[in-house]
Amino acid sequence: MPRTALITGVTGQDGSYLAEFLLSRGYAVHGMVRRASTENFERINHLQGKIELHQADLLDELSLIELMQDVKPDEIYNLAAMSFVPTSWTQPVLTGEFTALGVVRMLEAMRRVCPKARFYQASSSEMFGKVLEVLQTEETPFYPRSPYGVCKVYGHHITVNYRESYGLYAVSGILFNHESPRRGKEFVTRKITYGVARIKHGLQQQLAMGNLDSKRDWGFAGDYVRAMWLMLQQEAPEDFLVATGETHTVREFIELAFGHVGLNWQDHVVIDQRFMRPAEVDLLLGNPAKARVKLGWEREVDFKGLVTMMVDADMERVAAEIN
Repeated sequence: MPRTALITGVTGQDGSYLAEFLLSRGYAVHGMVRRASTENFERINHLQGKIELHQADLLDELSLIELMQDVKPDEIYNLAAMSFVPTSWTQPVLTGEFTALGVVRMLEAMRRVCPKARFYQASSSEMFGKVLEVLQTEETPFYPRSPYGVCKVYGHHITVNYRESYGLYAVSGILFNHESPRRGKEFVTRKITYGVARIKHGLQQQLAMGNLDSKRDWGFAGDYVRAMWLMLQQEAPEDFLVATGETHTVREFIELAFGHVGLNWQDHVVIDQRFMRPAEVDLLLGNPAKARVKLGWEREVDFKGLVTMMVDADMERVAAEIN
């Protein structure tokens, strides 16, 4: 019998890569989608007929209980959240309902229906926020700087709490920024690569940006979903930090992206105060030593490879839009 996996947030960047990865390992893959009039299935269109989709909602615990009774998962990956940090400032209460309390509802449903399943919670480097040490590890204290970060801290600790209180196999992966051609256009990396493609194709002249000095530890989403799976294959449940251990500024990302298509970024980038955060996270840099040693995880795509992959994909997309 193939193992059965349930993915919340299956229509997102990570969900689509994880579904592909689990299918390649022979899993029966089930995805949870919200009841919505405009659900976006673009990232999983190529998986139609290979995965089974179910309607349920992180705001409705009964729907989660019924979902788990229906699917009977061996592994649960909770990737669904309000994941765009700026939106958490304009919708802090809704962010709390999805990104914090949604985790408890998932854990409660699992505890009642399938307590022997293994549970993965998507934690975030945004939990470190105003970092208390420059190279962050699993032991670094959290100091979140956005409603999103605060909610992720809650989700992280409640996962630990359920593991210790009920003996569940429940782990959190503290994932640093991970990008791909499937990243939403509202995220800074994709905003850059899509903007570069539009400028190169003559569709726009300028790209409005916020803080170019902000530093991030950027990896490839396809590499990071492999780490999620590895965390659920261990003998005992433990939390892991997943990062590249390298930091790059937004400016470096811009330079590489424009340079890849033969453009000078300084001719096109303008600074717009609207894109500055109320409280900025200045330097996120993770130490993935524990994941390397205990999980045997290594990234396969480096920073330059990630940027060029994203620019190439958007160049193709924009060319198709024109034609």
